[in-house]
Amino acid sequence: MNLSELLGDEALRQREFPVTREKVFLAHAGVCPLPARVANAISECAREGTLGDQEAFMMHRLDDARRLAAQLINCQPAEIALVGPTSLALSYIAAGLTYRKGDNILVYYDDYPSNVYPWMALAQRGVQVRLLNTRGLGVIRPRDVMGQVDENTRLVALASNHFVSGYRLDIATIGQYLRERGILFCLDAIQTLGAFPTTVEHVDFLAADAHKWLLGPCGAGVMYVRRELQEKLNPPVYGWHNVRCPNFVAQDQIVFRSDATKYEVGTHNLLGIVGLIQSLEIALEVGVDTIAAELLRKRAFLVPALQAKGWTVLHADATAENGSGIVAFFSSEKNMAEVHGQLTAAGIITSLRSNRAGQQFIRVSPHFYNTDEELERLLAFV
Repeated sequence: MNLSELLGDEALRQREFPVTREKVFLAHAGVCPLPARVANAISECAREGTLGDQEAFMMHRLDDARRLAAQLINCQPAEIALVGPTSLALSYIAAGLTYRKGDNILVYYDDYPSNVYPWMALAQRGVQVRLLNTRGLGVIRPRDVMGQVDENTRLVALASNHFVSGYRLDIATIGQYLRERGILFCLDAIQTLGAFPTTVEHVDFLAADAHKWLLGPCGAGVMYVRRELQEKLNPPVYGWHNVRCPNFVAQDQIVFRSDATKYEVGTHNLLGIVGLIQSLEIALEVGVDTIAAELLRKRAFLVPALQAKGWTVLHADATAENGSGIVAFFSSEKNMAEVHGQLTAAGIITSLRSNRAGQQFIRVSPHFYNTDEELERLLAFV
């Protein structure tokens, strides 16, 4: 699928992305609609599953998913575990590490709760949980991280892109700094995977479900664990798949598998993984660099247009290095919930989000297949 062909051929666009027939869908930072390819792949596998043992038809696709995910984030397939929700993978990482007395971890309190609660829970194990101070909602600069870690910091857990402000993290600079100091770096990548280049050269752990920018099904995600750390990160769950049990016979010792499959505890979400494969193929086919450039172009179009209409836009001064496909705006003079409801009634799908103080925002998150005409419909309405 070629981006210019897709945007220039409305029949093709509607065929590949059926949601465009009825709605202007601008909420990919929430839960995406499935592309036709993804839905068709799931349907076909479900039909095959009516003919016998489901696993017999689908288990061979697991290696395909690991290979494609590894290609997308630039790692080895043996470093990829097919662990569904981001929350689950992050919880595995937080609970599976060992901590020494006096260790601290650094997290951002205003991140999405999936990347806050698993780390907060470590306080019960005596770990000091530090909350990162920033100059604005989601605006996490390398200097902010560098200034708030010390010799006792065991791990830093951050999101690759803030889910409201749209501020995109400088993963490489932060990761290099932490690696040099022996501090682990865990990345919640759900808001960039499939939208912006997100690779793991400077990351120790990564988690991302497929149901946002990757355009995949819910509960079908990837978890990355750097090979050198797999012996140190043991899952807090045990089952027939991640613990060795030849011929399905329990053994007298618990011995985990020797690669990232040690985090895949039991039966897989096979239909979801089949959909995940298709979504990974779409991202690689269109090209993540191409997608990123298109999302930044759309942002550059939307932000000044919204400002010209009197809206306040979060992180309006974004650069190519820290901007993203998320644009959140508000007005203190308007009821944002009402505006959101009016947009929804008009078939323009956005997200309603709020900050800790209760200020509500309309969050717009178009993807590569959205047209300028659709963005203009949004602007004409607000």
